[in-house]
Amino acid sequence: KLEFWDLFRITDSGIAQAFVNADKRLKALQNRDSTEIELAQDSVFQMVYDSLGNVIDSVKVADENANPFSSNGPLLSKLQLNGADGQLNYSPGCLGVAKKNEIRNITDMLQKPEVKSLFPRDLDFRWSKEPFVDYNTNEETDLYQLYAIKKKRNSDKAPLEGDVIIDAFKQPDPQTGETVVSLTMNQKGAKIWNTMTTKAAQNNNREVAIVLDDHVVSAPRVNGPIPSGRTQISGNFSLQDAEDLAKFLRVGKLPANTKIIQEAIVGPSLGKDNINKSMMSMGVGFLIVLLFMILYYGGSGLVAIITLFANMFFIFGVLASMGTVLTLPGFAGILLTIGMAVDANVIIFERVREELRNEKSLTSAIRDGFKYSYSAIIDANVTTILTAIVLAYFGLGPIKGFAVVLIVGVLSSLLTAVLLSRMIIDWWVGKGHNLSFWTGWSKNMLTNVKIDWLGKRKTAYIFSGLLILAGIASMMTRGFDLGVDFKGGYSYHVQFDQDVEAQAIRDALTTSFGATPIVKAVDTKNTFNITTSYLIDDDADDAPSRVMEKLHEGLNSLLGGTLELEKFRSASVKTGTHLTSSAKVGPTIADDIKHSSLYATVFALLLIFLYILFRFNKWQYSLGAVAALFHDTLITLGIFSLLRGIVPWSLEIDQAFIAAILTVIGYSINDTVVVFDRIREFFGIYRTKSTKEVLNKAVSSTVSRTIITSLTTLFVVLVLFLFGGSSIKGFAFALLIGILVGTYSSIFVATPIAYDFLKDEGKSIKSKGVESTERKGQKVS
Repeated sequence: KLEFWDLFRITDSGIAQAFVNADKRLKALQNRDSTEIELAQDSVFQMVYDSLGNVIDSVKVADENANPFSSNGPLLSKLQLNGADGQLNYSPGCLGVAKKNEIRNITDMLQKPEVKSLFPRDLDFRWSKEPFVDYNTNEETDLYQLYAIKKKRNSDKAPLEGDVIIDAFKQPDPQTGETVVSLTMNQKGAKIWNTMTTKAAQNNNREVAIVLDDHVVSAPRVNGPIPSGRTQISGNFSLQDAEDLAKFLRVGKLPANTKIIQEAIVGPSLGKDNINKSMMSMGVGFLIVLLFMILYYGGSGLVAIITLFANMFFIFGVLASMGTVLTLPGFAGILLTIGMAVDANVIIFERVREELRNEKSLTSAIRDGFKYSYSAIIDANVTTILTAIVLAYFGLGPIKGFAVVLIVGVLSSLLTAVLLSRMIIDWWVGKGHNLSFWTGWSKNMLTNVKIDWLGKRKTAYIFSGLLILAGIASMMTRGFDLGVDFKGGYSYHVQFDQDVEAQAIRDALTTSFGATPIVKAVDTKNTFNITTSYLIDDDADDAPSRVMEKLHEGLNSLLGGTLELEKFRSASVKTGTHLTSSAKVGPTIADDIKHSSLYATVFALLLIFLYILFRFNKWQYSLGAVAALFHDTLITLGIFSLLRGIVPWSLEIDQAFIAAILTVIGYSINDTVVVFDRIREFFGIYRTKSTKEVLNKAVSSTVSRTIITSLTTLFVVLVLFLFGGSSIKGFAFALLIGILVGTYSSIFVATPIAYDFLKDEGKSIKSKGVESTERKGQKVS
């Protein structure tokens, strides 16, 4: 929002004295000195109005002999007035300067009713957008300038706004050679600009403030009337400064006001704590996976470890080169990639083990193991990437980062597991060395599985049906613990320095907010999450501050009046009761998140359905896969509803949960595709076996890979759940459920459903005079 305003000057009658009187009044209020407060009540200004009610002057009525800079109260100890040392050190339009960390305190003091009454009623304060640059030394200082814009009576609308600007650009001045900013306005703007500049030029060449989103980006002095609307702004600009100002002016053409609809603040203590826990989880999960691979696969497990290290190197290298911001969901994405990175190795190694059991030589087994694994690896990883792409497209905020990490991780895993591991193995075996793919205890593990998986499908259907029905019943009655992402509101993490009860916090804040907030304990000692929808529909700029004040008011009453507001809300505080993080999500962004989550889920399922149809040429496979994904999603949602308020950690439905659901979808389809790929292969090999026999044999031959991949991923996610920060505990729990349910569904849901509909093909063959393949136990080709 670009605006042009007339300015008061520090040299205007009564302005400097108003600051001194304000300082004295604030000092008296601070000391509770009733005599001084009474003496400071005299009005400094008397307004003079014309016949239309417009302010035409502000007449000073205070003591003319008072020293305008003789005060050492709370205001002028922070604000250095322009001219306090006897000369103007800045433009006359600048009232004073202050350091950035003092701006909030100074603004709060100037907004107090007792202080505002000392200044003209048509005056309002604005701070500079950037720190002051000393043009003598051309060095940037740490001081920000305070200005006072001049408003019309009973109006907050600027005399001139950015929609009148046609163009703005930097160029050299042909006379002086210095860089200037040229500005062109339309006819309406030129007329108003002519009036403003004429008035400013006639009144001792006053300054005009150029204000962007309530911050002054420039306050040039008007050297003369500008009737054409074509203006040059000079001021010892560097090329970059001039380009920045021109950019601000061009952006100001947009006829749109800005409003914060989502923001989050994380204090350094919470950030450091979560980073440490996430790093520890990553290290422990990494070590567990490495240890398992060596114990299970022997020498080839060492190859998997080398490729895993290379995978991590590539992931962090790519993320660093992209300038990716690594959030907590991003850490989770890396941890998940560690667990899934071994999946391609497991597929290859399990296939090599099969070939070795068929008494092939080591070289032939390695060649065929890689050869017959490519199809399953590609299908499994493409489905995961499709899910991640959908998540990256529809996701918002950190979830988009999670999707990017997942995509990078999957691509890097393919490169290292398929290419790098093959190169290492071929190099080692080519030198005549032996390479083991099992150890003593793992050699024959899960090799002679003979289970009638499809014969147990009805029991599995009943079990899954009961779980889903219980979940749906809970969703309809108990509902979900919707996070602030989905309903909008303010969310705060508060750490107390004493033992408190959630109900006591809830009662105190109900009085303050006028409605009962949601108060939940998190796993850090005496840390609670507080969520409220108080003032969430209020568009005022100070709404977040008022919510914060109400939060402080309620907690202060609970703690006996000992809680200081500034210390409570300061992100740098590490002791005492204090705020560790906060987030605001407006209703608009909450609706966007809900819609994007729905679209992401629907499109992910649709893409997976189409891809499997394309790869396997039978809609029955697509139906079985998507049915399993619906099964996994419903059970995960149902468990979150059933356990809400029962388990001691948060089960909020938020963006991280949606990421977990879509990750589960990708993981589950990964398992399912491997089984389907083996079914397709076996149909070409076992032409005389029935459909049921082929499917059972395919599931049995891949069950070792399914269990091992699930175990390695579970190791990592379980460590994340046990030791990760509170912010991602719910995310990790959703992944734990999803991995277990996804492993189960690929065997007992996806394959049985595909089988039940594949039998219809047998019936159609039978109707043409050929016996059913299921009944006769023969394969019709």
